[in-house]
Amino acid sequence: RRSMSDTPDVSSVSSVGFRLSRSGRFSGETDPLMEQFNASIGYDKRMWRQDINGSIAYASALGRTGLLTAEEVAKLHEGLKAVAKEWEEGKFELKAGDEDIHTANERRLTEIVGAVGGKLHTGRSRNDQVVTDVRLWMRDEIKELQGHLRGLIRTAVERAEAEQDYIMPGYTHLQRAQPIRWSHWLLCYAWQWKRDVERLEEMEKRVNL
Repeated sequence: RRSMSDTPDVSSVSSVGFRLSRSGRFSGETDPLMEQFNASIGYDKRMWRQDINGSIAYASALGRTGLLTAEEVAKLHEGLKAVAKEWEEGKFELKAGDEDIHTANERRLTEIVGAVGGKLHTGRSRNDQVVTDVRLWMRDEIKELQGHLRGLIRTAVERAEAEQDYIMPGYTHLQRAQPIRWSHWLLCYAWQWKRDVERLEEMEKRVNL
């Protein structure tokens, strides 16, 4: 079984390279307006961490199958962590041609590690990468939302227990009705938030595949 290190050099992954990958059907350059329309980087850049984590895992998988050497895997891991650090520190510079978060990260990775960065896309579908990133991002966001909701429920329960004797008017069809306890009114929302947590728990099972 031959490693990719024995194959001819691959072209670096760059914004130009990605544009050229579509040039077989067109004779001219893509209109800048079309590039702007087609770009999603303004939205999916929020998934930079998930995209990098997915790429680190994929590089390891390529190493286990023998398509990359251990040295190449280590170099990719090091480069991807360097890209992540730039995002964390707010130093990542988006460039023209970075149409989405995948293009941006792979372009920067190749600038750091060289041609081996192009091997990261071996056998990898962009659609597969998109789905993976979205699922990882949703999983992280669901956990964060669950934490916020549980904190909100905890606060509501604590306030309800401490403020049981507070009385407020109840309403029926926008008209004042019988007096009710503030704590009861507060807990009715706590139960709704609990159901939201349960829905998120079910959603987590579906995205965490």
